[in-house]
Amino acid sequence: MSNDLDMFCYQCSQAANGSGCTITGTCGKQPTIAKLQDNLTYIVRGISAYNHHLNQLGVSDPEIDEFLTNGTYTTLTNVNFDLENLVELALEGGRINLKAMELLKKAHIENYGEPTPETVEVGAKEGPGILVTGHDLKSLEELLKQTEGKGINVYTHSEMLPAHGYPELKKYDHLVGQLGGPWFDQRKIFSDYNVAILANSNCVLIPNDEYKDRIFTSAPAKLPGVIQIKDNNFAPIIEKAIELGSISEEKDKKTLTTGFGASTILDLAGKIKELVEAGKIKRFFLVGGCDSPLKGTQYFREFVEKLPNDTIVLTLACGKYRFNDLDLGNIEGIPRLLDLGQCNDAIVAVDIAVALCGLFDVELNELPLTIVCSWMEQKAVAILWSLLYLGKTDIILGPVLPAWANDDITNYLVENFNLTPAGNPEEDIKRILG
Repeated sequence: MSNDLDMFCYQCSQAANGSGCTITGTCGKQPTIAKLQDNLTYIVRGISAYNHHLNQLGVSDPEIDEFLTNGTYTTLTNVNFDLENLVELALEGGRINLKAMELLKKAHIENYGEPTPETVEVGAKEGPGILVTGHDLKSLEELLKQTEGKGINVYTHSEMLPAHGYPELKKYDHLVGQLGGPWFDQRKIFSDYNVAILANSNCVLIPNDEYKDRIFTSAPAKLPGVIQIKDNNFAPIIEKAIELGSISEEKDKKTLTTGFGASTILDLAGKIKELVEAGKIKRFFLVGGCDSPLKGTQYFREFVEKLPNDTIVLTLACGKYRFNDLDLGNIEGIPRLLDLGQCNDAIVAVDIAVALCGLFDVELNELPLTIVCSWMEQKAVAILWSLLYLGKTDIILGPVLPAWANDDITNYLVENFNLTPAGNPEEDIKRILG
């Protein structure tokens, strides 16, 4: 691999000119090593997010904790200059991330039941409201308990949408629907609806003045000048919701469907096999990941819109908001668009893929499955390396490649896994379907 690529590292006192090493490290670190270390820090951060939710539910795992410690230590100054080992650690991180997601799925099901399909209204109902954004189902459950019987409507936003699929959460009648879509619409949505707001994990933005006095945070989320909820005591946000009063009912609400857990889909395994063998289902596409306001993200909507009617689309994470309002119909009763849940529910997609491999007696890369992944942040990096650990090839990634993937790393991923940047949707579909 070449060493003439740019880097940036300012983690020690030897940083060039006291500002940062941009060509090679004063310590001897080469650009590709630096970028692989950056990649490893993103994997560690992504796993940490899922591990935090596990810990919130009373679950811990020593192997996960050991990897997080070792992975972080590896990126310190003058510790690891071994290129091959850093790639091995990235793949190991993919394995550990799979374990974390599997444990988190199990904990969610044990606490909230197996998700089942649910149609969710998008829009306001009359009455005081609290809008919850983030990923933390535990804090949502505690909020629902504490607001029960108080006449307060609770809404989800962004990655909280899949909460509506869990039996032990949707049993609360005052969990009434969804407001808004992906994380980055929050400044508009939070300004438009005069409700109290709870941000309970990542994907929270510095608030506008219009709602700064009515947004609260919990768990790891914190904002300057904003009240932090401690120990899931939601009295302050409940008081604020009541103080703000009622909002008006919206007419002509649209709906979104979520809650397609692995068991729901695999209960249809026989029907799926029959439809595939009859040529009525030609291919499965997993289209998901992080959404962002970046130019190029319209690719994913165009891609899904242009897919032929004999294909099934699985989706997860906030990337689904690019197209989850589309009515793709069904194939003999099986919906063509299946929302599997949050980003951590990538493990559900893995479970389904493994089950389909058994169903058709094929290896993973022989399965008629293409993964189209929208990349943005750290958890997406961890999931990408989980897929690479499983040996999945031919993944389409976009709308931009990760900045840590310089030419050396990109070439490695292309040569070993045929990772392909997102291009023209129509041309990509034509290439995939032959």
